[in-house]
Amino acid sequence: MIRVMQSETLQLDALSFRRALLKWYRANARDLPWRRTTDPYAIWLSEIMLQQTRVEQGTPYYERFIAAFPDVHTLAHASEDRVLKLWEGLGYYTRARNLHRAAKVVSCDLVGAFPETAAELQTLPGVGRYTAGAIASIAFGERVPVLDGNVIRVLSRIYNLDACTDAPKTREQLWEIAAALVPARDPGDFNQAMMELGARVCTPKVPLCVDCPVMKHCRARAVGVELQRPVRKQKKETPRREMVAAAIKQKGNYLLAKRPQNGLLGGMWELPGGAVRNGETHQRALTRELKENFGLCVKPGKLIASVGHAYTHFKITLHVYNCELVEGTPAAKGHEETRWFAPKSFSTLALPKVVHKFLDQL
Repeated sequence: MIRVMQSETLQLDALSFRRALLKWYRANARDLPWRRTTDPYAIWLSEIMLQQTRVEQGTPYYERFIAAFPDVHTLAHASEDRVLKLWEGLGYYTRARNLHRAAKVVSCDLVGAFPETAAELQTLPGVGRYTAGAIASIAFGERVPVLDGNVIRVLSRIYNLDACTDAPKTREQLWEIAAALVPARDPGDFNQAMMELGARVCTPKVPLCVDCPVMKHCRARAVGVELQRPVRKQKKETPRREMVAAAIKQKGNYLLAKRPQNGLLGGMWELPGGAVRNGETHQRALTRELKENFGLCVKPGKLIASVGHAYTHFKITLHVYNCELVEGTPAAKGHEETRWFAPKSFSTLALPKVVHKFLDQL
């Protein structure tokens, strides 16, 4: 595929493809706040936030972040709790922690100056090949490609790739194809146009082919297999876990535990609890988890709520019970710390989305 693409005929097609795509983009691009600037800080922030996140969902978060942290120095000097609180609800919290770490590197080690090449940008925490390419091309005009889900879909259809795009060999081939297509002039606009096309026209289930500015270049469309591209691995059934949590209240305060920095929901606060083992009742799981992981003897009471939540690779049902503390002093064996909080202070804490689903019922 790479050798064929470099033939003279397809190079001329590439020129036509670029021209048509950029003309469409400049007439139809969404007016997004990070597109009104070439500030690498703003572009970096938007790219991190939009990983695994729809533009419609991410935009309000971006605007709140920019208002709270208008430059890399204010973000670097913010507390992690403040950063996580503003990120609350976006998910994939490792992004937020890496964002904070990278801001410290740029602010302190690089005196506020972002690296200007994709290769150098990848040395920052949380900045991978795609994000580095986006920042370098948009903010600094470097001729480098991007390859996200939208671009993979566009290229798979344009070139009618029948290989599985989840395979490392195919993914590397796509990077090479994307690199060959990026023009020397306005590479940032071209990369954004490819992503915009995938997000708004070359959509997964119902592509708007008749509105596509590059339809004549699309090999998959020409043979009627556009809905079969890209080829992906078959998804496994998502496992489900049963979880329990204890609402322990003393003198008007609730006991919360802070999750360890590394791992799922790192640095966020939650009610103490854990997983229900096979054959266990909720009450037995609560007494065991609270004893083993928090050094507490509790007496489970009434069920407050049962709520469901989906994470990337599994789903949970969380059952929250009122619990009476019988004896013991809270310890944090699997968490960073435990602390008692008044309900009015919950609004200042970074809490997992699943916790918000039952807060009103506490």
